[in-house]
Amino acid sequence: MNEEQIERFFATLQAANPQPNTELEYTSVFELLVAVLLSAQATDVGVNKATRRLFPVANTPQKILDLGLEGLESYIKTIGLYRSKARHLMETCRILVERYGGQVPRSREALEALPGVGRKTANVVLNVAFGEPTMAVDTHIFRVSNRTGLAPGKTPLAVERKLLQRIPAQYLENAHHWLILHGRYVCQARRPQCDRCAVASCCDHAQTLKCPQRARQP
Repeated sequence: MNEEQIERFFATLQAANPQPNTELEYTSVFELLVAVLLSAQATDVGVNKATRRLFPVANTPQKILDLGLEGLESYIKTIGLYRSKARHLMETCRILVERYGGQVPRSREALEALPGVGRKTANVVLNVAFGEPTMAVDTHIFRVSNRTGLAPGKTPLAVERKLLQRIPAQYLENAHHWLILHGRYVCQARRPQCDRCAVASCCDHAQTLKCPQRARQP
């Protein structure tokens, strides 16, 4: 993908969805942090089902602590890896209460120091809650970046760094959402919907499919 194609790629996605949002449900920065922590190897739909039960009862670090580990597990047991996630969340809540007055810190270093919070989770919180132009590379963004030629890379960190270099500044704040949604609903893993893709003209993969000579190349 060249610079002109990248500009057209994001201009098209922006025109179709000017104000993209995460599909995780939350009403505070803490609820967002919890939802993202729980979403590892789980679907947003599954996380939302659990948090619709959890948040009305416990939506602050202290209230999560008051539930106790078994109490917390009872609300999130429908989510994969719920036992380890519950332990991480309890410890994270303890740190938030003891060190940050129950508030979610807004620095990358502080976020990544929380149990169960890696670089991707920190990037989501920094972007969605605080409006920072970070790029949380999940499986969807990794696939779209490599398949389209937008930002090829062998690791999520390599893709993240290349995305931050190649995406025009005016699109950076929302690019994370556009790429996830595009990967989730159009540029799917097993059967990419190239025939209905609005940005197919910018995509290396789609253009290869249209050219028999290129398609035969390794």
